[in-house]
Amino acid sequence: MTTGVRRRMGVEERRQQLIGVALELFSRRSPDEVSIDEIASRAGISRPLVYHYFPGKLSLYEAALRRASEDLASRFVEPHEGPLGSRLRRVMARFFDFVEEHGPGFAALMRGGPAVGSSATNALVDSVRQAAYEQMLSHMGVVGPAPARLELVVRSWVSLVESTALIWLDGRRVPREELEAQLVQDFAALAAVAASRDEELAALLRAVLKNEPGDGPFTELAVRLVALAGP
Repeated sequence: MTTGVRRRMGVEERRQQLIGVALELFSRRSPDEVSIDEIASRAGISRPLVYHYFPGKLSLYEAALRRASEDLASRFVEPHEGPLGSRLRRVMARFFDFVEEHGPGFAALMRGGPAVGSSATNALVDSVRQAAYEQMLSHMGVVGPAPARLELVVRSWVSLVESTALIWLDGRRVPREELEAQLVQDFAALAAVAASRDEELAALLRAVLKNEPGDGPFTELAVRLVALAGP
């Protein structure tokens, strides 16, 4: 007969465990509703020991949200291969995977609140938005500062994706795949409207879209708009 011996974790290993436990709980409830006692119990340690690794509740929340924000930002990274529309569809699929996996935590992070409204967590949200913005410029083949109207388009679209995901979480009344396709087409529509007033942006957009397939999301949007216009 043998007796199991619990392995003692190192400092960094324990910190990472606590962050993982917090993120798991945040995936089901807002961070404001998750207590240190609950995190300690789930991790199998005492409440005072949690404070040995994190000086306060907010510091643990910030560490957990930092990991989540890095994960979310990584969802916008996509190899520059194939048509832009297909790339953005894959990006949106990964983004909504995150939204579904971390619904309450995502909503709390983006909407703010007592537990997540610090300057540090606000900076994390801004870093995700900036990462998404930079990835979009990269997909458009832009090196250096973006043309003024393209910056407006991309930043507006990133905000639209974020707000759409938050609204979708409250009821999920639109099928997810349809919403992902719609957001990709929203980008094309925003870019097309801006390009109609800016020849530099129009030339950039033509170069990016010249290899779009006939059955791609951007072509589908054009067909739908033509049909909407009627005879």
